[in-house]
Amino acid sequence: MSTTTTPHAPGAPATGAPTLRRSLKLSHIVFLGLAYMAPMAVFDTFGIVAEVSEGHVPLSYVLIFIAVAITAWAYSRMVRVYPRAGSAYTYTRESINPHVGFVVGWAATLDYLLLPMINALLSSIYMTVAFPEVPAWVWILGTIVACTVLNLAGVKLAARVNTALVVIQIVTAVAFVVLTVKNIAEGANGAVFSFTPFLAAADQFSGVAAGAAILALSFLGFDAVTTMSEEAKNPRRDIPRAIFIIVVAAGLFFVVVTYCMQVLFPDVAEVGDIVGASPEMAKYIGGALFQALFIGGYMVAVLGCGITQQMSAARLLYAMGRDDVLPRRLFARLNAKGVPSVNLVLIGLLATTAIFLDLFQAASLINFGAFVAFTFVNLSVIATYLRFRKDRGARSVLGWVIVPALGAVINVVLWFSLEPSAMLIGALWTVIGFGYLLWRTRLFRAAPPVLTGPLDPEKEEETRA
Repeated sequence: MSTTTTPHAPGAPATGAPTLRRSLKLSHIVFLGLAYMAPMAVFDTFGIVAEVSEGHVPLSYVLIFIAVAITAWAYSRMVRVYPRAGSAYTYTRESINPHVGFVVGWAATLDYLLLPMINALLSSIYMTVAFPEVPAWVWILGTIVACTVLNLAGVKLAARVNTALVVIQIVTAVAFVVLTVKNIAEGANGAVFSFTPFLAAADQFSGVAAGAAILALSFLGFDAVTTMSEEAKNPRRDIPRAIFIIVVAAGLFFVVVTYCMQVLFPDVAEVGDIVGASPEMAKYIGGALFQALFIGGYMVAVLGCGITQQMSAARLLYAMGRDDVLPRRLFARLNAKGVPSVNLVLIGLLATTAIFLDLFQAASLINFGAFVAFTFVNLSVIATYLRFRKDRGARSVLGWVIVPALGAVINVVLWFSLEPSAMLIGALWTVIGFGYLLWRTRLFRAAPPVLTGPLDPEKEEETRA
């Protein structure tokens, strides 16, 4: 199979080099994003957040949904202006400063690189419930190998596989909700429908905010699809649409599911195992058979989630390598199928450290990078408006300045709600990245990657032709 090429331009590969292929439709992008978020991921952190928020998981989801919805608006703006791989890194580099872009990209790599590790860890947690005699590392390595092989086969195959996996997840999750509602209607565990999960006292709000900060992990799929901009057939139209479809659908789904779970189990301590609360709930509402089906559905989620997590992380490294902020020879290489295979293998190897991960701290670590990325995407919208746009009308100021400024503030507040040790480790990771940047640019004396303005749609089409 031959590879496509484009003329050399700032931030693009040289003539004759393999490039990412435009093969993804809107439906592919939406299912990739949903698979990345994994509809069944709602069950991963329920026990932890229920404890932190004192029984207000749905309210924590409403809070993070507001923050994510505003940030999604910012992403939809930026992806139309910069329809290239790299996501928050690219937007910050192009609109604010290439050095700042590198630091943001470095911080963002924390969540991209750690997500496959958490995914592998979760597979071992759930499967150990069903097969306690099998060592955890077997499930971890099996998950990593399967996801790596499917990604190496090509992005289109991965997208098709994910479509089927997402459907299976949704069916399993809906069955869980139906059985939960049935138990509530029958008065199981003394449960009754009420607004209590959405009503928190003033002294409980810090816990609700801390829960929302953890739950940002559930929404990272909408950010991940922006890394597919160079593989979408119509990125300026389909990526923004996919972002809003994913955020709204996932937000409603997460709130409904956690509301039902919280009503049935207002005190999650009753379940016993906080981390593995969901499988125990599945057994309570549907018996051992449904618990087995639930765990099977979850393993489907693990596979689908792992494929897209590894895919997105590999493409972020590809974008940074292509721009020479990471070694180009290693990170900007594509195989004959237009896949960054070296990056995929590196991500897979890193994921094997899941054996040593703690779920709570790892989730907070991932969200450290996520909130940095979310904040700077909002700031990038403002910078793009001030630097490149000439429209200064009230409507333009509202969409390009006021809304993203609000999004930046909310994300900073949630960022400071993260677990302290995660903030410390995240800050250390950022300092290491800044030190690398100083070395790479010889204390900023070396010329940074070329800073370009927003691409003109007509000129882009001419370049692609």
